[in-house]
Amino acid sequence: MSTADREYSEKRDFIRMTMNAQAQVYLDGEPQPLIGQCSDLSATGMSLSLDRPVPENTELRVVIQSPNEQFQSLDARAIVIRSVAGDDGRYFLGLQIKNLT
Repeated sequence: MSTADREYSEKRDFIRMTMNAQAQVYLDGEPQPLIGQCSDLSATGMSLSLDRPVPENTELRVVIQSPNEQFQSLDARAIVIRSVAGDDGRYFLGLQIKNLT
């Protein structure tokens, strides 16, 4: 499917993959990871929800364990480009992936 054939909301260079996976979020200077949920993933970014806010422009590390030995776990450095408080007390983050390790 070409970019022109997709709906306007999905005119991106990379398609988002919807998922519901636990994510460990490591912030510099914090001894323990935050535990969040990854709701979607693409080649250049992801959406996460957490129980606490993380400011925009914060660089962090995200690890999503693979449930299958055939596939590698995701280990990425990313930067927070959007941080929004939800009505349910959770915080929704848009992350731009800088690199995968």
